[in-house]
Amino acid sequence: MTRSDESPRSGRPGQSLFRRRTWTRTGYLLATLPVGIFWFATLITLISVGLATIILWIGLPILWFAFVLWRRAAVTERRFIAWGLGISIPTPYRSDPQGPLRERRPGRLGDPATWRDLAYLILLLPLGILWFTLTGITLAIPLGLLAAPVTYRWFPDGQFGFVSEGWTWLVIDSLPGALVAAGVGLLLLLLVPAVIRSLAAVHGSIAAGLLGPTRKAALVEEVRDLQVSRARGLSAAEFERQRIERNLHDGAQQQLVALAMELGMAREKLDTEPGAARRLVDRAHQHAKQAIIELRDLARGIHPAVLSDRGLDAALSALAGQSTVPVEVTSNLTERLPAPLESTAYFVAAEALANAAKHAGASAVSVSVHRIDDRLTVEVEDDGVGGADAGGNGLRGLADRVAATGGELTINSPEGGPTIVKAEVPCGS
Repeated sequence: MTRSDESPRSGRPGQSLFRRRTWTRTGYLLATLPVGIFWFATLITLISVGLATIILWIGLPILWFAFVLWRRAAVTERRFIAWGLGISIPTPYRSDPQGPLRERRPGRLGDPATWRDLAYLILLLPLGILWFTLTGITLAIPLGLLAAPVTYRWFPDGQFGFVSEGWTWLVIDSLPGALVAAGVGLLLLLLVPAVIRSLAAVHGSIAAGLLGPTRKAALVEEVRDLQVSRARGLSAAEFERQRIERNLHDGAQQQLVALAMELGMAREKLDTEPGAARRLVDRAHQHAKQAIIELRDLARGIHPAVLSDRGLDAALSALAGQSTVPVEVTSNLTERLPAPLESTAYFVAAEALANAAKHAGASAVSVSVHRIDDRLTVEVEDDGVGGADAGGNGLRGLADRVAATGGELTINSPEGGPTIVKAEVPCGS
């Protein structure tokens, strides 16, 4: 259960009274009674008729209709709670098994969340009576007192009072008394938002317990997410291994093979053709230097030394300096981050810059790195032609790498640009 509005203690009473959320909560609590009456009457009638006629087989479609109806009603109620109370309740249902509808029905009937939905809809009637009564009293007393200066003369003998079992415990029979009552009513009215908020919190807790996922289901979902994250991490590692292997084969390995061949030819010509041998040695020297460059670039692609030594800001500045496209880097980082997060952020920027230079035809790129609370955001925007393929090997591998840290990579690249690559990863408090 998550809340989408202010914390329970935020704001002053006078301000809370005029907030939209106060009155959506009030409206929801008052509406629980008619909604509870409707669902109680409808579902009890359908289920009773279905069970009574099941021997005639006509009861089966009636029961199935009731089942479909209360599942739909529970979905609607979650949305109604989110609108009225500002409480978001996750969907608790198990995934449907694969296959035709006749094979999926038993799975839905066997889902405990389905029967908790029914329990909530039946319980909504007594809850509705309770919330309607308490909300009505909460509003009626302060409003009645506030209106006392106008209304007390309308009552017999010019007296306005609250009577309990024949005993009058509050009588207003004069204008000064009515004004005092109005002042008390105003004070009570300022407390209405706190009372309404408390009633809404209690109902929200009950609704979350019945309409939301159980602790066990939440743990199962967490394990599933961890399994997906682990699989994506392995996929990212495999993609990185293939990239290193490809770069070695196409780069440094080719240069070293050429170096070995030219040195072998030079050795054969050393005695008979010294000039040709010298030229072969010179070419071998060039291949050796090129192989060193290839290996240095490959090592930088695995993990640049500047990232380890000086941190993410310095590594991004170095990356921008090497780019063939003008790059502007902004950052609010004031301290080092864990090495895996720095590495992930660096490679997000590196891959996005490489794509901007090679494929986007960009003339300017901006790299923004910001940490807000426990989230690190890396955003790279270029003014190129757009149309970046999120399913390509580079970006897909990058998405897997970000997902392995518990983060998310989003790519917005409409035709004609601009392209925005954004990664958000948790970095702890």
